[in-house]
Amino acid sequence: MDLAERRDCARRRRALMRLMGPESLALLPAARTVYRNRDVTYPFRQDSDFDYLTGFPEPDAFAVLAPGRREGAFLLFCRPRDREQELWHGRRIGPEGARRDYGADEAFPLSELETVVLRLLENTRTLYYSLGRHEGDDRRILGWIDRLRERARAGVRAPTEIRDLAEPLHELRLTKSAHEITLMRRAARVSVEAHRRAMAVAAPGVNEWTIAAEVRAVFDRAGASEAYGTIAAGGANACILHYTDNTQPLRAGSCFLLDAGAEWCGYAADITTTFPVDGRFSPEARGVYEVVLEAQRKAIACARPGRSWNEPHETTVRAITAGLVRLGILHGKPSDLVRQEAYRPYYMHRSGHWLGRDVHDVGAYKIDGAWREFEPGMVLTVEPGLYFAPNDRRVPRAFRGLGVRIEDDVLVTAEGPRVLTAGLPRTPDEIEAAMRAR
Repeated sequence: MDLAERRDCARRRRALMRLMGPESLALLPAARTVYRNRDVTYPFRQDSDFDYLTGFPEPDAFAVLAPGRREGAFLLFCRPRDREQELWHGRRIGPEGARRDYGADEAFPLSELETVVLRLLENTRTLYYSLGRHEGDDRRILGWIDRLRERARAGVRAPTEIRDLAEPLHELRLTKSAHEITLMRRAARVSVEAHRRAMAVAAPGVNEWTIAAEVRAVFDRAGASEAYGTIAAGGANACILHYTDNTQPLRAGSCFLLDAGAEWCGYAADITTTFPVDGRFSPEARGVYEVVLEAQRKAIACARPGRSWNEPHETTVRAITAGLVRLGILHGKPSDLVRQEAYRPYYMHRSGHWLGRDVHDVGAYKIDGAWREFEPGMVLTVEPGLYFAPNDRRVPRAFRGLGVRIEDDVLVTAEGPRVLTAGLPRTPDEIEAAMRAR
């Protein structure tokens, strides 16, 4: 854990505890080891909330925040050092390392969790804990509270309310620090390199899984990982929004849609590119692509402080509807077609989502029923698309089986939107030139 991340974690904990108040306690479990099959585990990834507050990378740990406690507000419970286990599975940090390297005021082996937390809960009015995310821990914690209530006659005070820790914590996660933005820029750069590699190797007859493998290889060489399952969709497969089979050969005359992003130090990128398999757009594909690109550029311009979250989406709807009329797929006055939602068979998703530690990151989109306004430090995707199912007889045959999505990651700044994933050829001419230069 480097110094910048340690300072960020400490700042986040202080901010959260200010929101909690003195007569409160927060409990947060780490992610668990998950088995894939007998004696084989899935690659471990830390719980995003736990990582955000602690930076502690091991499974089966537990963080406690106690803002009213003089002896120390950040307690960490983790696996103890164990020579036999470390021989088989690698070094453990242990309680001493948790204090020394991760800023814990106090650290204990996991075996002491119940004893210490029960003592802390006796002086707590409000418990912050996210019920429903960790079933086993839910039962254990609710059992502790029941035990304290049974001792009420002896003067023991149990917590009188449980509040969802996610509410204050996820609002903090929504606005990124300078250090977080640095990490997201790195994830974006690696992702851009992977998309450029895909454009270099795609050709008729190449299999979708080959492209996905090339993307993963770029991530691996950079020390990154996949932020989500890569979508490598040739031809009509691009009309399946979350297509991940990645098993079909690419066909001449079709387009290829790649939705892939790297994760770097816990932070995600999310990019989608669409390009012709054989290096040249058909007239119909070029027309659709230009409609989507225009919608994306207009939407990105809306990502400014004080503008509404929904404004980029509304902008894409208007631009895409007008484009569908120009393409001859819809007929009528664009404003009327927008009200009728005539675009929805071809553009059925939102224009973007928050981005951060999770690819679909946390943070409310509305406040008191109204769309929230953008603030500096927020990061979002902007990803309009158009999809024409291969069996859709409402559209001319030349459009059927064509799916186009264009996605970039956008940082909101005081000066306006900043595209973190810049550096890819985006216009049809730029794409065709890049593919000729392979």
